[in-house]
Amino acid sequence: MYLHRFHSVAAATLLGIGLFGLVACSSGKPKGPAFAMGPVAVRAVSAASSNVPLEISAIGNVEALSTVDIKARVAGQVRSVHFQEGQDVRAGDVLFELDQVPFLDAIHEVEANLARDIALTAQAKANVVKDQAVLKSAQAQANRALALEKEGIYSKEQTETVVATSESNQATLAADQAAVTSSEAAVRADRARLEDARLQLSYTIIRAPMPGRTGAIQIRPGNLVKDNDATLVTLLQTQPIYVSFSVPQQQLSDVRRFNAERPLEVIALPGGDAQEQGKLKFIDNAVDLNTGTIKLKAVFANPNHRLWPGQFVNVKTQLTLEPDRVVVPTQTVQTGPNGKYVWVMASDSSVSIRPVNVLRSWGDKSVIGSGLKAGETVITEGQMRLAPGAKVHVLKPQTPAEATASNNQASGS
Repeated sequence: MYLHRFHSVAAATLLGIGLFGLVACSSGKPKGPAFAMGPVAVRAVSAASSNVPLEISAIGNVEALSTVDIKARVAGQVRSVHFQEGQDVRAGDVLFELDQVPFLDAIHEVEANLARDIALTAQAKANVVKDQAVLKSAQAQANRALALEKEGIYSKEQTETVVATSESNQATLAADQAAVTSSEAAVRADRARLEDARLQLSYTIIRAPMPGRTGAIQIRPGNLVKDNDATLVTLLQTQPIYVSFSVPQQQLSDVRRFNAERPLEVIALPGGDAQEQGKLKFIDNAVDLNTGTIKLKAVFANPNHRLWPGQFVNVKTQLTLEPDRVVVPTQTVQTGPNGKYVWVMASDSSVSIRPVNVLRSWGDKSVIGSGLKAGETVITEGQMRLAPGAKVHVLKPQTPAEATASNNQASGS
């Protein structure tokens, strides 16, 4: 009797547990297809049509327009430095001064030699004048002696003596004329040496050959320098200045074509909000075989010295403006096994997958080449919960504050 009652209670308990479990299962959330029937909350935008700039972006390297290693052209001792390290100088500004005493002494010596040779030339010319007068008298006597000899007044010996004297005077005149020529040549040589000595003296004042910015001073006052030996300081021309960068060889034809229409404007971004505008100046004459890129150079006025030699900067140049391109936010574009795609919402609020060809990025947007038309609605948020044919409910657009909070929450999670 007791055992039969126990079995009845146990059976009732098991039946109650089973009914409770059935009720619990029936009161929970529906599974499978029943769950998918509800609309999915998403956010969406319309694909826009816009004029999109065709740009090239690259990493550029800033280069000085000219680099000059300042060296001494004559040997000597550095007497003074007339600039500060890192100072901007103009063309012709004095940078260094060498000891001038040895060069002044050389000039004084050449000047003395010149004065001596000028005096010798004057003396030789005076001798020529005297010789010409003596020769004239001797020739007259010789002519008279020859006439008297014919008349029998002068003997042959007397006539020969007079003629010999005349010929001797002729030789003396020729020698003095040669002395004049030699003296005049010596004077010209002295003048040339004097000009050279003065030129050497001028080299003791070392000037900036161009405007630029000085680097570290390598040779201090008191040191001896040789001609064309050690670099005293390096001068860089930074106004204007170059920025060199490389682009893939596939873009070379576009660069050449659009640059032929007008010099391409290049923008350099040295950091922060600063930017400098320049123009394309140089296209290299060969493609780099190792990288498959072509080197370009742009020139910038650089009035505020924002661009610094050796600096790396972001560079971009607009080749042209492409009209009526379809653009969507980059976050709408997904990547699948078959490439890029977007979720497109139809007029009945159902969604489907649409393969697209993405040409390039433009800021926070993607430029679509094919697969999407302007005005079509694409999903921007909630793509992970979608399936083809699913119904969606479009939420209102987020305010900037809500978008920031959502991004912070997403990054924090």
